[in-house]
Amino acid sequence: MTAARSSTRTPAWPVGVTPAGDGAWRVLVWAPSAERVAIRHRPADADPSDAAVVKLEPLDDGYHAATVEDAAHGDRYTLVLDDAPDGLPDPASRWQPEGVHGPSAFVDPGELRRGRAPTPAPRVALPRYVLYELHVGAFTDGGTFEAAIERLDALTELGVTAIELMPVAQFPGRRNWGYDGVFPYAAQDSYGGPEGLATLVDASHERGLAVVLDVVYNHLGPEGNVLPRFGPYFTDAYSTPWGDAVNVAGHGSDAVRRYFIGNALWWLDAIGVDALRLDAIHGIVDPTAVPFLLELSRAVRALGDARGRAAYLIAESSLHDVRVVRPEAMGGLGIDAQWDDDFHHALRTVVTGERGGYYADYGAIDDLASVYERAFVLVERTSTAHGRRHGNDPVGEPGWRFVVSTQNHDQIGNRKDGDRPSASLDTTTLVTMAAAMCLSPFVPMLFMGEEHGEIAPFRYFVDHPDPELLRAVREGRAAEFADFAWEGDVPDPGDEETFRASKIRHELVDRSPHREIRAAYAELLRLRRSVPALASSSLRSIRTDVDRAARSLTLLRLHDEDAAVAGVLGHDDPRDAMLVLALGDAPARTDRLFPGRWQLVFDADDSRWGGGGSRSPSALVIREDGSMQEGIELPRRTALLYLGEHANARTEGRP
Repeated sequence: MTAARSSTRTPAWPVGVTPAGDGAWRVLVWAPSAERVAIRHRPADADPSDAAVVKLEPLDDGYHAATVEDAAHGDRYTLVLDDAPDGLPDPASRWQPEGVHGPSAFVDPGELRRGRAPTPAPRVALPRYVLYELHVGAFTDGGTFEAAIERLDALTELGVTAIELMPVAQFPGRRNWGYDGVFPYAAQDSYGGPEGLATLVDASHERGLAVVLDVVYNHLGPEGNVLPRFGPYFTDAYSTPWGDAVNVAGHGSDAVRRYFIGNALWWLDAIGVDALRLDAIHGIVDPTAVPFLLELSRAVRALGDARGRAAYLIAESSLHDVRVVRPEAMGGLGIDAQWDDDFHHALRTVVTGERGGYYADYGAIDDLASVYERAFVLVERTSTAHGRRHGNDPVGEPGWRFVVSTQNHDQIGNRKDGDRPSASLDTTTLVTMAAAMCLSPFVPMLFMGEEHGEIAPFRYFVDHPDPELLRAVREGRAAEFADFAWEGDVPDPGDEETFRASKIRHELVDRSPHREIRAAYAELLRLRRSVPALASSSLRSIRTDVDRAARSLTLLRLHDEDAAVAGVLGHDDPRDAMLVLALGDAPARTDRLFPGRWQLVFDADDSRWGGGGSRSPSALVIREDGSMQEGIELPRRTALLYLGEHANARTEGRP
């Protein structure tokens, strides 16, 4: 039934088990310390004692390879190292249908879609992304890839252009944030496995939605992690908050890099996702001349070129280092964009007054102005959180290289109670924060449920059967909150109710004020895509004016005459935009507005959005010296968007 064919050279095919055609499968395993490696495989419904065994041939650089005949998609297999009595799952397993402790399964990408071709990806350029971050398990009652499809039409109607999935790599148990994954290539079995993920990707593409997948290359979880049994995937030369660092720079790191780069290409090519979000790249310690992240960006760019469609990388980084998003030719890592937490921190601290933990570096309304002008607050500035000067200036980079949010899984889930802004802020304030994000020059990202003012918390949850591991998780969560002035006990991450409480309540949108909040988000996103001054990512076209006494910020966004903006939108609208953000706790008067003739097109306090009723002037005429007779009265925490023509733009010159 089975035969082995070997090569004397290390093959170029991907690690793991991949189809070779006509029932044959290529096997490539990196196990540099093993003298002998074998694959034990059987049909899915066969008794494990009936498994066939094929020995792999040892090759250069610690690899072992063979070809297995007469196997099929879904068959089970394990890998046997030397004289070990039991087989192990494959570190590069594409499917763990029986969980992290069960056997791996053969996966033919062509069978994931049951013989049909993948749905062509929509050509959504990164500057046009409106992201929607979701956790597959908590997004719907069903908690699966298939169940998520039922909500896609509502997202396209809202104005979302890309969904971002929190990590789906196989993790222990049935509930987890996803950052404890231990099989980076395998889509979580309880979500629907690789077939379910491919189906969700196709359904998204059919609706014009791009798909971003969160991947974790800075660490793996502890339970079910077999990688150390195979080779030096980790190193104790560096320490990270999650334990030993991934070995991307030490002995054997070429194979480790190949493993993770192959993982990125698997998701982008075989599964068909459009972009990857790289978790916490500041946890990838790499002093080499050609960093792993640069090598990764090269490979992803080459894949996109070969397939004739864009493939993007978006990094999470606390480095405040513009080199992350600079092209390789300019000395950068070539990553396309990065999360910009400075926006969230600057906005939240001004609105709420919170200053605990890493919020200590923020709190002035000038910080928010700084974000709009140059993306970062921390630019060679002494940071209390870091205990030193931190950050450099991203001058010259467009706004679309930065992803901003008013809430995301970290900024909610890493609060003691997992409470959302809706738990403590009124409707008008929520809409004001939405306007600050949606009308910015950056890529906006909504967190699931935000669009209707979701009241359910999003808490940290796990499903570890090991009591010692669960105890360590509980203690670790409590320690994380030591620098914040939060009182009370931390919800138990291992309690299933902690997870259930985090489920989105989509039915809320059918009643007030949630219906009105959603309508406000839809209108803000409509304005963003229909007014070129708001669709532009140019930071050169931005002017700010801060009124510290009123705790208000006026943001001027000049019409950018770049033909690319008008061309993408299909029409041209020459109006400039003036956004007034009143963020104080009490009404105030300001005359810090830009000269010109302006018409009010959005008021966060409008009753249509659940506010008390618009009382702001519908039209403004401000003289070129910036003066006006009385200024305007600003309600407590609101946003006003005016469109018109900035009077001084002709003399100042447009960008």
